[in-house]
Amino acid sequence: MTDKPLRWGIMGTGGIAGAFAEDLKLTDSGVVAAVGSRTAESADAFAEQRGIPTRHGSYEALANDPDVDIVYVATPHPLHHGNARLALEAGKPVLVEKPFTMNAEEARDLVALARERDLFLMEAMWTRFLPHIRHVRELLPSLGDVVTVTADHGQWFAEDPAFRLFAPELGGGALLDLGIYPVSFASMVLGTPDRVVAMVTPAFTGVDAQTSMLFGYASGAQAVLSCTLSAVSPTTASIVGTAGRIEIDGPFYAPASFTLIPREGERSRFEYLDEGRGLRHQADEVARLLAAGETESALMPLDETVSIMTTMDRVLSTVE
Repeated sequence: MTDKPLRWGIMGTGGIAGAFAEDLKLTDSGVVAAVGSRTAESADAFAEQRGIPTRHGSYEALANDPDVDIVYVATPHPLHHGNARLALEAGKPVLVEKPFTMNAEEARDLVALARERDLFLMEAMWTRFLPHIRHVRELLPSLGDVVTVTADHGQWFAEDPAFRLFAPELGGGALLDLGIYPVSFASMVLGTPDRVVAMVTPAFTGVDAQTSMLFGYASGAQAVLSCTLSAVSPTTASIVGTAGRIEIDGPFYAPASFTLIPREGERSRFEYLDEGRGLRHQADEVARLLAAGETESALMPLDETVSIMTTMDRVLSTVE
């Protein structure tokens, strides 16, 4: 890698792809060099709107573009595995939008391929790289032993069978799209749970409309998590320890402020404001890691991504 901006190729033209492209304009670490879609029309429209110089009417063409340094996979969930594999087989480093894959088996396959090819691979859990989350991690030792983690993510969506969150064929459901944030947050703080208990309410199409989870850990700690497609929830998070707690404002997974409340003493308020959606921080981190010759991130390790997908599998196994 050189000190030149990283040339990103975006695979997919949906909402998160657009948000990522816009946030890249707020940093000097990278630029969108190309976009690829299943159709030339979609790629052209996305590129014209954002001034992207190169557009491809297939994912294969994007993966093999010599002017692309790294591929960002932002396609629907069921396509993540195949699209990421396509890019890795073309010799490209890859950032894969969350959820990383549809299940742990697919995740393990991608990780094995990336390690075999000595290529960079990371789940785009952009929350991990936000300034307030980095600060929260620094403060964790001050909480003593963590006893409880709570987090929720609820949004309201009109019941439309064609909408991706209600469509089984598009990897719909609350857990994969919204619940991934609380699950990943709990993993960041407590690691992999030993016990998983879940209650699922199905939507009219059969995907999970609401999922509540209780995770148990060897330390005795618990995580209480929930997600829903049916209502707007506070979307806050807390970490409760024997010496104090941290309360993160909603939406906790995006740029947010938080309060540190010790068991004894004065509370401290930390205000965080950020330009854009917050996606630029993961782009900066990817550029830094590639420049350093790294193949994965210590803040979002591949083994943890596989662990998270394994936990998601355990939760979804409760769906009848």
